[in-house]
Amino acid sequence: MRKLALTTTLLALALPSLALPSLALPAMAQESFPVTVRVDASRTTGPLKPVWRFFGADEPNYATMKDGQKLLDHLGALKPQQVYFRAHNLLNTGDGTPAFKWGSTNAYTEDKDGKPVYNWMITDMIIDSYLQRGVRPYLQIGFMPEALSSAPEGTPYRHAWRPGFRYELIEGGWNYPPKDYAKWEELVYQWTKHNIERYGRDEVLTWYFEVWNEPNGPSYWKGTPEEFYKTHDYAIAGVKRALPEARVGGPDVAGSGGAFMDGFLKHVVSGTNYATGQTGTPTDFLAFHAKGQPTFIGDAKEGGHVRMGMHSQLKAVENGFKKIAAVPELKNTPIVIGESDPEGCAACPGKANGYRNGTMYSSYTAASFARIWELSERHQVNLEGVLTWAFTFEDQPWFAGYRQLATNGIDLPVLNVFRMYAKLGPEQLSATSSAQVPLDEMIASVTQKNDVGVMATRDAQRVAVLLWHYNDDDLKGPDAQIALSLNGLGKAASRKVTQYRVDANTANAYTTWQKMGAPPSPDQDQYKQLEAASVMHPQALPPLTVAKGQATLNLSLMRQGVTLLIIE
Repeated sequence: MRKLALTTTLLALALPSLALPSLALPAMAQESFPVTVRVDASRTTGPLKPVWRFFGADEPNYATMKDGQKLLDHLGALKPQQVYFRAHNLLNTGDGTPAFKWGSTNAYTEDKDGKPVYNWMITDMIIDSYLQRGVRPYLQIGFMPEALSSAPEGTPYRHAWRPGFRYELIEGGWNYPPKDYAKWEELVYQWTKHNIERYGRDEVLTWYFEVWNEPNGPSYWKGTPEEFYKTHDYAIAGVKRALPEARVGGPDVAGSGGAFMDGFLKHVVSGTNYATGQTGTPTDFLAFHAKGQPTFIGDAKEGGHVRMGMHSQLKAVENGFKKIAAVPELKNTPIVIGESDPEGCAACPGKANGYRNGTMYSSYTAASFARIWELSERHQVNLEGVLTWAFTFEDQPWFAGYRQLATNGIDLPVLNVFRMYAKLGPEQLSATSSAQVPLDEMIASVTQKNDVGVMATRDAQRVAVLLWHYNDDDLKGPDAQIALSLNGLGKAASRKVTQYRVDANTANAYTTWQKMGAPPSPDQDQYKQLEAASVMHPQALPPLTVAKGQATLNLSLMRQGVTLLIIE
């Protein structure tokens, strides 16, 4: 984004007259296009929950490593003790060595007589890493320890998947139902009991407990739906036996869950609980997943590009909300979108995933979260969390193209959008943009329009205005010339303004690394430069002149840029 500049009245008046002719020109030929944004600081539209404060990853053991701990520090600093982390593989059998889409803790084995042996050393290390950095567990109970797996004899327990392999090759003995449900419940009971003893009852009461991952698909679940309901019921019974007031839920299905989700919702409301024999299963929150679907357009050698598919993600969100809202007993139940991302596999490479290192990921995040908030309001559901399935991959090549928040300890631009979210206030304000693509249009199909959107909030001391410039096509394009009109600013004659931004040239270590020549192994001086380049610095702007509670501000926003204005 160009540096914010106050423009002349003549320019502000002239820009609208250019709007119609400019539409006929190719995007690359335009220097800028006008956008009118209006914010009314005196008019609130309701509370804005901090739903963004949830993160997660397949690989749990990275949390105990150097770069994982550094990134957890950064996540915890966003909103201390209110950030949550979800991880797969926490009960897998193994020595704790991390790998792509794998992890292990050896929490459960059996002796020669078939008696359980519990070992919490590695799970403690993982949870300690969270809590010491202001992050709390969204604790996934799974997957199945080898000694409890009902997999057919001869089935390899651990998968041999690696980046580039077909996704379905992640299956193995770890994704089968238990062969002994009583031992499964006891394992969950003992783990919960241990966590209470180690971390304290009050702390564990703040956690989320859910069972498994995407049980509606063959990659993560080899049983029937009924076998999953049974596995879920016994696990929840184990948690509740140790901590009756624990916050439990699920089922973290892929997408909105289809018929599987319908059956699960019916079971937890009116089915017979497999573990207790009572009607229904305790459900304090419900979870489903929503993913986009980017594609690669053209030929890479001839300048092809990534085209994002936000409409796919938003459709999944809407369908999930509709399913839950349609069950009267569950309509007000808190919802966590347990994985919410531009596409489905953080560890998978490919041309269609080439958006991840740069500002397409950060602008997509800003534009998609705004629509998810809007969808929750439309369907009147109780949205509590939107979980970004991205963390870091330890000791991998720099900017390797995985879906992550940092590379080798250096934050990517997308993390700065979450830093902006952390500065938003609790009350949402009335805000409109002449170039914000309507929600229904974003859901319908790929949009090739420039989506220049706005969200605004306030607290007792300040107004925050978040602006983004997004387009589904990962191409260069004209800047948005924004005329921002603010009303309801009170009687003060001036207001202090601070700007934060992330774009191709600002708060962006990836651009700096490219300018270095993309060194495969940056030295210590280059590392310091990359670290400095990743930081989003506040910029003090000239004070706003306020007359009768009104003020105006003009700024330019690059394509794929995101900016936050704090007006005190």
